[in-house]
Amino acid sequence: MTTYSLRNVRIVGTDEPTTLHIHEGVLVESLPKTADYDVDLEGRWAMPGLWDQHVHFTQWAIVRRRLDVSGATSAVGVAQIVAARLVAEYDHEEPLIGYGYRDALWDDEATAAVLDDVAPTRPVILLSGDMHACWVNTAARDRFSLSTGGVVREDEAFALQMRLDREAPGDEDVAFSSAAAAAASRGIVGIVDLEMAQNLDGWAYRMSRGLQAFRVRSGFYPGEFDARVSAGLRTGAAIEGTNGLLTVGPLKIITDGSLNTRTAYCHDPYPGTTHVGDLTVSPDDTIALLNRAVETGFAVAVHAIGDAAVTHALDAFASSGARGSIEHAQLVRPDDLARFAHMGITASVQPEHLWDDRDATAKLWPDRADRCFPFASLANAGAVIALGSDAPVAPLDPWRAICAAVHRSADEREPWNAAESLTREQAIAASVDGRRLHVGATADLVVLDENPLMCDIDTLREMPVAATAVGGSFTHWNI
Repeated sequence: MTTYSLRNVRIVGTDEPTTLHIHEGVLVESLPKTADYDVDLEGRWAMPGLWDQHVHFTQWAIVRRRLDVSGATSAVGVAQIVAARLVAEYDHEEPLIGYGYRDALWDDEATAAVLDDVAPTRPVILLSGDMHACWVNTAARDRFSLSTGGVVREDEAFALQMRLDREAPGDEDVAFSSAAAAAASRGIVGIVDLEMAQNLDGWAYRMSRGLQAFRVRSGFYPGEFDARVSAGLRTGAAIEGTNGLLTVGPLKIITDGSLNTRTAYCHDPYPGTTHVGDLTVSPDDTIALLNRAVETGFAVAVHAIGDAAVTHALDAFASSGARGSIEHAQLVRPDDLARFAHMGITASVQPEHLWDDRDATAKLWPDRADRCFPFASLANAGAVIALGSDAPVAPLDPWRAICAAVHRSADEREPWNAAESLTREQAIAASVDGRRLHVGATADLVVLDENPLMCDIDTLREMPVAATAVGGSFTHWNI
């Protein structure tokens, strides 16, 4: 295996330059022979490689090749983007698929008629920014036998997205390779893939054919539970033929919806309504799933965005003794903050969502906006925090997540609930999967052109990554 001496490099958090030696994929005190590559890093900074703890990778890879409508501020604006794409493309009957619309702040409504006006015969399917809804025209309703034209939500939207992943045209392998290279260029050495499709075999196949860009913990959903148990798998099990890069991840359970679709499940009604959101898995069923996970050796990742969903998830962890994480934890009741630490439940959060949801929160949750994305409160209560993107809801770029956790504003406004910001040290620690660079550690690392603890906020967001290594093999090199 290739050996490296990386000279004149500073470990983030220290000032003195040092040399990192890599032998057989591990950081060592010294090399048994002259290094194959002896590189002067000219005072750059090194740190453990970055993990994204919440990714839907297939959707991320494919969405990068779809129509982006996220810039539209109205239903009519989206229709204009769709119309322009239809003019630019040759005429065919394949569905036009777009992504990124957010209608919570629109003055007009996302109806089938709005899309029918510009696309009367070709199916059009637009995925919402949070992936919990799909906006379709009449032709798409008929093509995919949907319950309605207009907006379909939650389970029907998820089912449609999985069907599109299977049936949409395009070279999926090319999409995967391109997305993997993009992730490596941002310092990613590992992801937790929570794709709804049965993705374990797909990862194993691609890795056996040479896709070695990062480590993957492949999660699964209740419908696949029996198959994973029957195969003798459990969380943490390594999959043969993948050089140890692919392991079995957690059971994923979605217990409520999202803010933008007004389906996040809350203790209090949405202002001006009697609606508290949607609880998609009952507390009893959640407990039953967690009990089975404990019996069969699986960790659990529970999606809970509203504060009532978070309470129910914590209750289920307490009842079952399961280990794992609560995904999102966007709104948390103060009494529940300390329960994360008490039970050892990770708060797996996606900071960039606060940039996207700031205005929607002011409209939909004005009476509880001060409790949203409570990163500092969770940290102060002793909770372990892990950062992710929820790609494709946000880009698979850990520096954007770190920046959002530290600086809770994406524009010229003051940071939103600035007291809930993490320090740079905290945000970075929440992005490296608990790893440190020390002798004996696996050489999963990233080399940076700037010091993330000292640079300005714009540089932190766009952090220039010089190199990324996974197990001592460089997956990105720009030195």
